[in-house]
Amino acid sequence: MASDPLHQFHIQQLRPFSIGGVDASFTTSSLFMVGAVVLVAGGLSWAMAKPALVPNRAQSMAEGFYGFIDGMVETVIGKAGKPFFPLIFTLFSFIFAVNMLGMFPYFFTPTAQLIVPVVLALAVFAGVLIIGFAKSGFGFLKLFFPSGIPWPLYFIITPIEIISFFSRPLSHSIRLWANIFAGHLVLKLFAGFTPQLLDLGALGFIGAILPLVMTVAMTALELLVAFLQAYVFAMLTCVYLNDALHADHH
Repeated sequence: MASDPLHQFHIQQLRPFSIGGVDASFTTSSLFMVGAVVLVAGGLSWAMAKPALVPNRAQSMAEGFYGFIDGMVETVIGKAGKPFFPLIFTLFSFIFAVNMLGMFPYFFTPTAQLIVPVVLALAVFAGVLIIGFAKSGFGFLKLFFPSGIPWPLYFIITPIEIISFFSRPLSHSIRLWANIFAGHLVLKLFAGFTPQLLDLGALGFIGAILPLVMTVAMTALELLVAFLQAYVFAMLTCVYLNDALHADHH
């Protein structure tokens, strides 16, 4: 990989293709998103291929992973969230797998491309609208009129609620993208300092210790961020779905 810290974010075409003049090429981003899906589906299928009453290590990890997401849905949405467990499980698994794959040297991180988090966030937003109106009809609009406040305050509260609601896809996507992009950028900068300083001789060797230590520390931090950002995205999806399912309670 080139020493340019932004080089890691460049998308490369692997299989040029177009549909009606629209570029639909298979790219490095496409490759690693497909790889993440294969990794999650293959790993879970392998772990649960021969389920036993006394689980082995792989089965225990798969069941623990399942239970973790199930607990999140149960805590935030309650029993009404059970039908949406597959969605939350898929979102968390996909984002986490993509983020983790991007931690390997020379690998690509699709979530560091803004379009990927934006599409995921817009899909969640559209789903919330559909579910909200399907369940509550125009009662879904009660979301913008919180109960228990004096009616003159609605002239202030309601516009704020509307702006907050329609800005959800923006905050939902940028939070994921910005954390992954910034972390990989800083990690690449520290990693690039080490070989450059080593070329300066004995004095450079001493100076290279700090960026090397920072590279190791940043790698550990980015592994944590890879998990946390998947968790936050899934958690916020649960919160938004809870609003859609219980809009008439606001």
